[in-house]
Amino acid sequence: MKALWILALKEVRDGLRNRWVAMTILVLAALSLVVYLLGSAATGTTKADSLAVTLVNLVSLSVYLLPLIALMLSFDTLVGEFEQGTMLLLATYPITRWQIVVGKFLGHMLILLLAILLGCGLTALLIFLTSDNSPQNWAAYGWMMASTWLLGGVFIALGYSISAFVRERATAVGAAVGLWLVLVVLYDLALLGVLLADEAQAMSQQVLATLLVSNPTDAYRLFNLTSAEGVSQIVGLADVAAQAGVGQLVPVLVLTLWMFAGLAASIALLYRREI
Repeated sequence: MKALWILALKEVRDGLRNRWVAMTILVLAALSLVVYLLGSAATGTTKADSLAVTLVNLVSLSVYLLPLIALMLSFDTLVGEFEQGTMLLLATYPITRWQIVVGKFLGHMLILLLAILLGCGLTALLIFLTSDNSPQNWAAYGWMMASTWLLGGVFIALGYSISAFVRERATAVGAAVGLWLVLVVLYDLALLGVLLADEAQAMSQQVLATLLVSNPTDAYRLFNLTSAEGVSQIVGLADVAAQAGVGQLVPVLVLTLWMFAGLAASIALLYRREI
């Protein structure tokens, strides 16, 4: 356990020294505040639903930005060690390869937690000081922050799999961008194209919900946008999820499975590589 935390703290120090990482954390915090300030204008003078509106907007922001931040943190984690020759140095220490992966993962998760606390936490503090909202919406906001951290963990783990598989850092960059495009952008576009082409409406809501929840970004959306009555009324996904039998637990399980599958794949790939 001590070795894991030593590796984790090293990753935290290296990540915080990275100007790109620091800049993305600041950008996330700034965009979160802008999303609240712009979104709350549409809630009227009472601002009774400002938290629900902000939550919906933050989910839409996080589903694009957090995977990109996570992949940027992780795409060269292992391949970079091989290119610099430091993986050979790590192998001389009394640690196993799975400990290298898990230790780095813990460090990157701590950096991601800091980004989420700064971005969403500061916005929550501003909302608390400037408006009144129901406890249910506050609970949904807390779950949104937790699930955003879990979504980031999924893409950190997938970034490790890329980093363990490729041989050059440049290849890892291209693969990470491609993965982001497929899971965040192209998957939904392809699903939308299928729905538009399905004029006979042969695809049932059960099949649609299964396809949605199978993708980690869509599972994240489903979980957060059906988490509270005030939120679900804004986006209208609650009926689809309920009729298809997708409860609150299913998206969380999907995200957790994606994260552990990515970690398992990266560990297996690292054990197959020669140091």
